[in-house]
Amino acid sequence: MLVLMLGGCAGGERPVGPGGVVIDDSHSSSAHSSRVRFLVLHYTDEDEATSLEILSGPRVSAHYLVPRRPGRERGAPRVYRLVDESRRAWHAGASAWAGRTHLNDSSLGIELVNAGPDRPSIEAAPTVAWAPFPDEQITALIALLRDLIARHDIAPTDLLGHAEIAPTRKIDPGPAFPWRHLYAAGIGTWPLEADLARYRRLFAAGPPPLAVLQRALAAWGYAVTPSGELDSATRGALRAFQMRYRPADHRGRPDADTAARLWALLARYRPEALVDPALASPLSPSAATPGKPPAPQG
Repeated sequence: MLVLMLGGCAGGERPVGPGGVVIDDSHSSSAHSSRVRFLVLHYTDEDEATSLEILSGPRVSAHYLVPRRPGRERGAPRVYRLVDESRRAWHAGASAWAGRTHLNDSSLGIELVNAGPDRPSIEAAPTVAWAPFPDEQITALIALLRDLIARHDIAPTDLLGHAEIAPTRKIDPGPAFPWRHLYAAGIGTWPLEADLARYRRLFAAGPPPLAVLQRALAAWGYAVTPSGELDSATRGALRAFQMRYRPADHRGRPDADTAARLWALLARYRPEALVDPALASPLSPSAATPGKPPAPQG
């Protein structure tokens, strides 16, 4: 029987596949792309053994886990793959970015073994000690990210921290995570110094009205509504933004330096957002009561 089956296949017949149908792969389409739009970075807040146990299910998971000490096999750093990239891992939870929600559906989750802050509450930001990320761990992460970015065509603005997509619930990967190191390696986003200097001059007397700042946060990608009120969503978004782009002060308060960094990023990566009059002239009297936010980017 085996000889007959092999002979049938050799003669050009295709075996019956799942569901009792013959799958014909002789034609393929070029009209497709990766389902993966975002890469989301987390820290585990646990040691390696506990992280592996928790991320193996049944409640949460991630596609990759990067140990603190990855070690090397065949000359390359070793990381754990816990969920195949074709499958949906449970790492993002309730989440949103650039108009998209439920980011588990369109992202890969990457966990880094890291202990996070030394206390449950981080409100007293200057006194909180955050666990560092060893150089060898970041080296392994950079190698992994380069591969994922190339294979899934990930835009610089779509490499995100968990805090950015869930700012009222999450703080990881935290202010100790070396985002600028990743940018220096050609990964992710960072404002240009010339743009930053220009917007620091613009906001020298103070930040724009809160509704305008909220509008800029929404244009960058955060799920924030321009209400003019410093609500929990706005404070969380500001804190997440500051943890990434100004980690020395991440209290979630609006200020001129945060505004300068945000506008500098918009100018570099989302210049179309600055067509909005409220964002193009954020200190003009008419900007104090902006209308409908610009359409989400991404």
